[in-house]
Amino acid sequence: MKKEIVPSLLLTLVCLVFFSGIYPLVIWGIAQVAPNKGEGFIVEANGKKYYENVAQKFTDDKYFWSRPSAVDYNAAGSGGSNKGPFNPDFLSDVQKRIDTFVAHNPGIAKSDIPSDMVTASGSGLDPDISHQGAVVQIKRIALVRHLPEDKLMKLVDEHTDKPFLGIFGPEKVNVLKLNIALNSIK
Repeated sequence: MKKEIVPSLLLTLVCLVFFSGIYPLVIWGIAQVAPNKGEGFIVEANGKKYYENVAQKFTDDKYFWSRPSAVDYNAAGSGGSNKGPFNPDFLSDVQKRIDTFVAHNPGIAKSDIPSDMVTASGSGLDPDISHQGAVVQIKRIALVRHLPEDKLMKLVDEHTDKPFLGIFGPEKVNVLKLNIALNSIK
């Protein structure tokens, strides 16, 4: 019995020291050399502070809409819906989002709506949408704001982040930064 208990207690002690002290210090140290010291990326607009790496809720027709969130954009409760692709509740939610998107974006066919505009991300806090997700909203915003579509297209292109090293990941647009820039257009 002593043969099993002593190694178990030693392993428990080693794990306790490592995972309660050493590991958190290593992660904290890495964060100190990261941009903004691991504190997130803060953007100020209209006297308010926002985190550019956490989704914000934009549903007004004069703005580019964010990706849907399963947690209503609450960073304290990050998470997805955990509903499978054949779950009736999931399919109902997606259909409602498609219907809402089509109603607010006249002339857009259901088949032209990118999936990221009607499905929530795994965290529910994805601050980015696809380039195509921004492009399909241009007509609505141009109509509401009385702006030329080509001017909005140029704005979207300027705020599109290309894939890492040109090959890793999709083109994406940070919705918060795009909408802040949109507000500055006269």
